[in-house]
Amino acid sequence: MNTDYYPAEPYRIKSVETIRMNTREEREKLIKEAGYNTFLLNSEDVYIDLLTDSGTNAMSDRQWAGMMMGDEAYAGSRNFFHLKETVQEIFGFKYIVPTHQGRGAENILSQIAIKPGQYVPGNMYFTTTRYHQERNGGNFVDIIIDQAHDASLDIPFKGNIDLSKLQRLIDEKGAENIAYVCLAVTVNLAGGQPVSMKNMREVRELTNKYGIKVFYDATRCVENAYFIKEQEESYADKSIKDIVYEMFSYADGCTMSGKKDCLVNIGGFLCMNDEHLYNDAKELVVVYEGMPSYGGLAGRDMEAMAIGLRESIQFEYIEHRVKQVRYLGNRLLEVGIPIIEPIGGHAIFLDARRFCSHLTQEQFPAQSLAATLYLYSGVRSMERGIISAGRSKETGENHKPKLETVRLTIPRRVYSYRQMDYVANAVIHLYSERDRIKGLKFVYEPKQLRFFTARFEEI
Repeated sequence: MNTDYYPAEPYRIKSVETIRMNTREEREKLIKEAGYNTFLLNSEDVYIDLLTDSGTNAMSDRQWAGMMMGDEAYAGSRNFFHLKETVQEIFGFKYIVPTHQGRGAENILSQIAIKPGQYVPGNMYFTTTRYHQERNGGNFVDIIIDQAHDASLDIPFKGNIDLSKLQRLIDEKGAENIAYVCLAVTVNLAGGQPVSMKNMREVRELTNKYGIKVFYDATRCVENAYFIKEQEESYADKSIKDIVYEMFSYADGCTMSGKKDCLVNIGGFLCMNDEHLYNDAKELVVVYEGMPSYGGLAGRDMEAMAIGLRESIQFEYIEHRVKQVRYLGNRLLEVGIPIIEPIGGHAIFLDARRFCSHLTQEQFPAQSLAATLYLYSGVRSMERGIISAGRSKETGENHKPKLETVRLTIPRRVYSYRQMDYVANAVIHLYSERDRIKGLKFVYEPKQLRFFTARFEEI
């Protein structure tokens, strides 16, 4: 497959939203008022919004039509059964519990599957996932391959689990003290890196020896399937649907944020094959979300999610999705901008360590880079580094991840290649003046998930 080929958008535009560019003087005032935190900017003050791909998708005509068929019954909505049948067909799990979004599923899974003091090994942490695991007494252990922490290393499947690390943890702590393996497909904070089918199969074989369950973070599983089709030779002729189905055959269940690969603006679900876990999940979903047949969602949202999930496994869609991200990344690589390599499936991650080499990690280079990019261009991105990593619950010291990045996250079916050019030109211009980027310090630091609402000032 020619990776330099960028397919045209596989859709026609039927509705548009007007955006406007404000002045640099306005942006200077706005980013200061937001405490140099791009999360605290108002949407109307953003020109191109690459903060996240979560819930920022453009829905199709069929999804909008499906929303008109919403069955808003409090229990037993027909839209739930459509979603259930769709998930069972594509993922293969017996049981599904809808939730308002992915972190709702993470909360429930962590409560029913973790005993205090147990370990939860995973292929790199994610913010909300680790928070729920630790809040329920678990200890997260990173078992991703070492290469994933090297931003400049260009090898396939940097999201893979290191089987020797998993085996060592089992030997040291005992299988009974492993709650489950949390395997993310793809790995967000590693740069949207995929996991190979071979690695999933090997993880399943190893955990089967010890009776350890494996739960996937399925948030961007369709993107992962595309990389498998592209880069694992034996899957070149298989459909995306078949690849997704096989991926989940090696898992006991999954959490899903439907706001990504289900192409909707809200929604998620928890899946499993274990009936006892399912009964426990149904009890908790009533407490935290809603009835087991709606889980915090309107019927119309479940209908849109079911339709979007089927659209996401169409090859033409996912090829364009991944290659639009690749287009932006290659524009930056061509002129030497440091990013995480290889280019992942949902975002370009600027390597703030190399981009802002004049700043120490304690001066929050990624946070400052994201704020300065907005100042220069009106493009909103987000920090993924020391601020997102938070503090150790034992020592109170900052976690210091090896990857200190700014994520330029591409919403699905929203922006054009020309808008990607604008983003690339903005980053290139800022790189030429990178020595002007100043470090930051906290003026307000929340205790939990601080990157959402923290405020800073320039040093």
